[in-house]
Amino acid sequence: MSLLAALASNPAPVKRAASMVAGVMARSLASATEKPPLAAHYPVTPGSLTAHLQLRSGETFTGGSFGAPVSTVGETVFTTSLVGYPESMTDPSYRGQLLVFTQPLIGNYGVPGRERDAFGLLRHFESEKIQCRGIIVGDYATKYSHWNAVESLSQWCEREGIPAITGVDTRALVHILRGQGSTLGSLNVGANKSESVEWVDPNDDNLVAQASTDTVRVFNPDGDVHVALIDCGVKYNIIRSLCAQGARVSLVPWNHNIVDELASFDGIFISNGPGSPAYCTETIEQLRQAYSVYQRPIFGICMGNQLMGLAAGINVYKLPFGNRGHNQPAVDLTNGKCVITSQNHGYALDDSTMPMGWDRFYVNANDGSNEGIRHVEKPFRSVQFHPEAKGGPLDTAHLFADFVNQVRAMKAAGVPAIADIVNESVKQSATA
Repeated sequence: MSLLAALASNPAPVKRAASMVAGVMARSLASATEKPPLAAHYPVTPGSLTAHLQLRSGETFTGGSFGAPVSTVGETVFTTSLVGYPESMTDPSYRGQLLVFTQPLIGNYGVPGRERDAFGLLRHFESEKIQCRGIIVGDYATKYSHWNAVESLSQWCEREGIPAITGVDTRALVHILRGQGSTLGSLNVGANKSESVEWVDPNDDNLVAQASTDTVRVFNPDGDVHVALIDCGVKYNIIRSLCAQGARVSLVPWNHNIVDELASFDGIFISNGPGSPAYCTETIEQLRQAYSVYQRPIFGICMGNQLMGLAAGINVYKLPFGNRGHNQPAVDLTNGKCVITSQNHGYALDDSTMPMGWDRFYVNANDGSNEGIRHVEKPFRSVQFHPEAKGGPLDTAHLFADFVNQVRAMKAAGVPAIADIVNESVKQSATA
């Protein structure tokens, strides 16, 4: 039996290994707490502003400012992506966070223009603006070179009011975050660090409600199948990927009452989004009701995976430092194959026990955490990773085609969205 096949049938060794690693990290942290908190200083170029990153746990990093001269507080997280900083910074899933890039050199290819594609979406960004609260890099490239760049990363950050710091030992910073978990950080610009910081945790707010659309928007109106896309903080490439497969996409708010409109949708799709899924009680209840009567495909990505799991009765927990980057291996439990995926999440489903009728779909080959679920009989599936992956990899891009083709096939076969005999019960349940 191959290693991947063994992992697919029994992920326990990976989880035990992850537990052992966590134990080592805990012991390392315990010894580290006996020393004074790290205070790293990087020589700032004469004439440049100084910036300070302070962690709530006491560590400080001083470097140069290349963004807006403002202060902010957010959850400090890191991504291992080698490319795609414009896409990462505009990803709504990073809302409320200070984003650390482990790739040492950032900004070398500048920032592209705001051209739009055939569907009216920004071609090079995942939303209309920068979503993270600040960025932290090891070495900012003051000179950029790329054929479609129109401005520098510094100019973009300044224009959008986002602070940025360079000269940070990101390797040391990531070791801290991996050891103690993601923590609140304060990023301020000035000669001195902030003496008094108001530590406000963005995860205490409903970030999904902040990132979601307020109104229904339709993309590719001439599509041959109609998909409801529940916007929990959707990335533009998810909309683009569905439209490219020929679907008409109705983007609806996170708390939209889809139960009353189930008969008008050929498929339902739940997007990614920021923060804790626990705040999305209305979405969870809508999905729970849909499970009992909807007969066509439902698919979720990232936050969508967590919401589908919660609606099915699976618990969710916060990961110590999350999985973020373009190089996360996930094993398809239906065939044992491993795929490399793009990820950005801080919460995961606890799939140690699965409710009746549901099974695990994918598992993370690094830490054994859940990467997807599926219904054993109904066409309901979800994945924790990002198959649309604007910055790559594209191993799982076929999942969009699989979903839309299944929607199209069930519509052509005459499978009703909801059975006639339950139409009245759905309406009663929605108004109860």
